[in-house]
Amino acid sequence: MAGTLTTVQRESHRSDESPSSGDTLADHTINADGENRGRPRDLDKSSDDEEKGGYDGPPQPVGFFSASLNKVRLEVFALWARTTLILSVFILLVLSIYWAVLFHVEKNTSSLNVFVVDFDGRVPPFTGGTPLVGPMITQTTGMMLSAPEPHLGYETIEPLVFDNDPLLVRQAIFDWEAYAAIIIMPNATALLQQAVDQANTTYDPLGACQIVYVEARDQEIYYSYILPQLNALETQIASKFGQMWTSMVLQNTTIPRENLQRVPQALSPAIGFSQFNLRPFRPAVVTPAVTIGLIYLIILSFFSFSFYLPIHMKFLTPGEHPPMKFPPFIAWRWSATMMAYFCMSLAYSLISLAFQIPFANPSAPTTEVANNPEPYGKGTFMVYWMINYVGMIALGLACENVAMVIGQPMQKEQKEKKG
Repeated sequence: MAGTLTTVQRESHRSDESPSSGDTLADHTINADGENRGRPRDLDKSSDDEEKGGYDGPPQPVGFFSASLNKVRLEVFALWARTTLILSVFILLVLSIYWAVLFHVEKNTSSLNVFVVDFDGRVPPFTGGTPLVGPMITQTTGMMLSAPEPHLGYETIEPLVFDNDPLLVRQAIFDWEAYAAIIIMPNATALLQQAVDQANTTYDPLGACQIVYVEARDQEIYYSYILPQLNALETQIASKFGQMWTSMVLQNTTIPRENLQRVPQALSPAIGFSQFNLRPFRPAVVTPAVTIGLIYLIILSFFSFSFYLPIHMKFLTPGEHPPMKFPPFIAWRWSATMMAYFCMSLAYSLISLAFQIPFANPSAPTTEVANNPEPYGKGTFMVYWMINYVGMIALGLACENVAMVIGQPMQKEQKEKKG
């Protein structure tokens, strides 16, 4: 009985392994190892079954409002709102400083000090007569200080402060002790009186007074605020003095009328102002080097660290090498940054040299008008380069230090999420 059952089970097992009606023997060939090779068609089917079962493949793109994006969408909204709020607060608190600087500029014009130095009749050999030009000008500038309109900060200085030497006043302006100076020459009244008394045809009204300034100190301030008011002051003084002087001369019967006919400039305008711009701001190509060009230099200093950051991080990224220790990494990062600024500041400085900004002119006396004198001679370009280099370090190295402490924005959050 047991032998019969065993025979039946074997037959049943063989019938299960036998090919179906639609299969051929080739579909069930057995290799030497006893494994069923089957057809490639069967392998394809099994692969399809695996894909339908445990492996779903890459996720398919979905729409913006898909339910599967609910969590990340809220996270993006929160980060966007926080970033926008931070930038908005930055704009209100920091960028408003520039608007605040110009908010009361008219009221603060008096902070632009202008020396008024009256040498008229106070320096030998012109001390004998009664000065007219100097006292009238100082009186006019003094009255302007109490006017409600915006005005410059006129300061009446005694000649003794400058040792009775007008050239020392020029030196003070060159040394930035004041933005400008009005100098009434020692012989202002004496030469004017001599012109009408002796019919001096060589009399020049512009020799009575001088206005001295250094435009290269800040060309925008001079042309926007200082020179317009000084020019208006010249017109006011010339008109006021002309009326007073003409009335005095016409009432003086001892002056021959022939003299007045020969020297008409002694009546009108009688006095004038010679302007001495000790250091003009030129050539025009200098403008980018001291204005917009500096903004470009700041931008390069501020954002350059982000370009070098992936390069520096190769020392810390584990891979085929161990990560570098912190002290040598900091030393490398600082030295690499300094060398990068050294090269970039040179490239920036070479732009000015390429467009023929003068860097090798000889020096000139500080009390004389000179165009583009160079106090350092041929070494001026090196000084200019080093100024740009130090400027890049002042901002760029600070940004580099902050980047090493806090890292790039959002970088810390991404690391925490991956952890």
